[in-house]
Amino acid sequence: MTAHNTQARINLEDFLALLDAHHPFARFLGMEIREIGFGWATLALPPNPDFQRLGGIIAGPMLMGLADLAMYAAVVGATGNPEAVTSSLTMNFLRKSPPGVILAHAKVLKTGRLCAGDVTLTAEGSEEVIAHSISTWSLPRQLK
Repeated sequence: MTAHNTQARINLEDFLALLDAHHPFARFLGMEIREIGFGWATLALPPNPDFQRLGGIIAGPMLMGLADLAMYAAVVGATGNPEAVTSSLTMNFLRKSPPGVILAHAKVLKTGRLCAGDVTLTAEGSEEVIAHSISTWSLPRQLK
């Protein structure tokens, strides 16, 4: 499903314009969309002391927002439907998230009126998984 040789249904430039027009929170939080493809995406959350909780670790809501936006990018990349909405999201926090850049690697596992996929979060430069998210997405019918 997530073959890297299949053309994405939206390119990076158009996806960034979509975020600016309809999802400004992504820019507000400083999330960077590094790559978007057909059913996959890579995003980054840059370091920000305001995102940390006691102990200097990145707060869970920041990681959940990153995972959610990463899957949105992957779903739109696979379907071309910008009206996709999260139906469910489960987040498993596996270890403390160090301060620094956090990467989100999203992949769609199933497409249709209901899409499903997962996201792994890692610190940049590390393969150790910090958190894992599984989510489903509803795709409203697009009016033509």
